[in-house]
Amino acid sequence: MNKHQGLPAGEADHLAHGITDEAALAGAVFSKGKGTKIYDTEGRAYLDFAAGILTQSVGHSHPYVIEAVKAQLDELTNVHDSSTPARTELCAKLAEFFPPHLTRFAFFSSGTEAIEAAIRAVYGVAKPGKTVIAALSNGFHGKTQGARSLVNWNIGHVNTSPYARQFNSAHCFKCPLGKSYPSCEVACAEDVAQHIRESGDLAALVFEPIQTAAGVIVPPKKYWRIIEQACREKGVLMVADEIVSAGGRTGTFLASEYYGLEPDLVTAAKGLSSGIPFSLLAGREEIMNSGYFKSPGASSSTFGGNPVSCKAVSATLDVIRDEKLLVGIPERSQHLGEGLLYLRDKFPDQIGDVRGIGLLFAIEFGPKGEARTDRQRRAEVFYQNCLSLGVRVGLGGEIVRIAPPLNVSLDHISVALEAFAEALLQPRSV
Repeated sequence: MNKHQGLPAGEADHLAHGITDEAALAGAVFSKGKGTKIYDTEGRAYLDFAAGILTQSVGHSHPYVIEAVKAQLDELTNVHDSSTPARTELCAKLAEFFPPHLTRFAFFSSGTEAIEAAIRAVYGVAKPGKTVIAALSNGFHGKTQGARSLVNWNIGHVNTSPYARQFNSAHCFKCPLGKSYPSCEVACAEDVAQHIRESGDLAALVFEPIQTAAGVIVPPKKYWRIIEQACREKGVLMVADEIVSAGGRTGTFLASEYYGLEPDLVTAAKGLSSGIPFSLLAGREEIMNSGYFKSPGASSSTFGGNPVSCKAVSATLDVIRDEKLLVGIPERSQHLGEGLLYLRDKFPDQIGDVRGIGLLFAIEFGPKGEARTDRQRRAEVFYQNCLSLGVRVGLGGEIVRIAPPLNVSLDHISVALEAFAEALLQPRSV
């Protein structure tokens, strides 16, 4: 694939080739966003059912958020990690949204940076001999060295580490144990729990409660109950990567809350700041203010906690609360989920599986056994067809993610579902 096909000359002549397939295949230059819609430079409108990259929880250019950010730009943009009114306000607001046992926050500028901070925090309190951090297969935690060392992906540079270990995720569509749910009695969780109990060197388990990049893998609730019990028995810290899920996308503010989990550390980013770079690490007092992580500079970052980002987050949280967006998610989720399942049943020769929770769904293309390149081609065709019909979705390999803003209307969901059906009926070459 020519990564620069469709890009303006000013970009094609200078931009590095490592852009996403999603961007390379779009063939559009996006210039404006308002609510659930984005617009290209030719004036075409698209329903954004990828919500940016799951960043636009309250839609594009929400007037309340824009007003708050503009006002802050007139005052102050960065003073490193010194106190500002915007950061003070955000700390108090986050304490209202996060579970009461997560009392401390550290601010950064990307999800990967927050994961790296979590790793530092874990090793800051790890007991002698606790040298290994475990993660789940298919997980994705970022592109920096520490984050990539947790899980081996078959994309890009793979960095393995003797201090990382992988356990089975609950991928029921492609069960690593060759079993079927629920008759399996969540054997994958029992397998993970056994490894945790037999490993004396584990410091922490880093996990996405719902694996997003892998295609919205939604484990049964029992899966996490079994694993959490084993972690508590062995003193293994639980680090929830909620870079995508924090902010209400699953119907609860944190996906951990849906599962009844009480992680020791939580990373959060995408959906909290309406597209302004921001991330955070939230944690227990005894971890965040102990060991190495309490030393000067250990939790600081050049752009982390800058007042513009803090204002964007505070305003986004205000909108989520004041417009009661989480209250409306079950109805919207049911409408979207039922429509996608109907498409799966209607097009079994194209769609392998549909999975989701809240306003976070995925279509996995290709029946089981089909070559990955063929399944990926199906997803690419669907993605481009959707764009031609005025709907933008998220593309990644053989997976297409469906994740509209939390305030998407039922009517817009219906329009998108009609476009999805038409896109499946009218394939074209990529």
